[in-house]
Amino acid sequence: MLLFGHRFIKSEKFYHVSDIDAIVQTPPASIIYLEFEEKNLDIIEYLNQNSIKFALKVQNVTELIYASALGASYIHVEQKLAKTAQKIAENYLFDAKILVHIEKEEEIEEMALLGIDGAVFTEAIVKIA
Repeated sequence: MLLFGHRFIKSEKFYHVSDIDAIVQTPPASIIYLEFEEKNLDIIEYLNQNSIKFALKVQNVTELIYASALGASYIHVEQKLAKTAQKIAENYLFDAKILVHIEKEEEIEEMALLGIDGAVFTEAIVKIA
């Protein structure tokens, strides 16, 4: 199970951007984080053209499918969608890992028992203005 932002485990950070210009403010080899929205398709295209790894936050199964098809390395879902998203990712052999945002360490066990690929604490996401 992948853990991002846990106080015991060194991990990569996700850099939350809102436009292409913000990407240049991130460290080299950063993982870019953005929400799936139609207005972000130009950012996603830029990331793919430049072979930059990215995570997409999705709200439903349709967006989950889009995220995989668009080449996301990580797909970030809310806990209520986690089990379904993980099952779909396994059925369709997604290359992307399913990640769930958690607030407390106690939630790690729950996500592990559901077979979720990874968990992300708030500390792992850096907002770039």
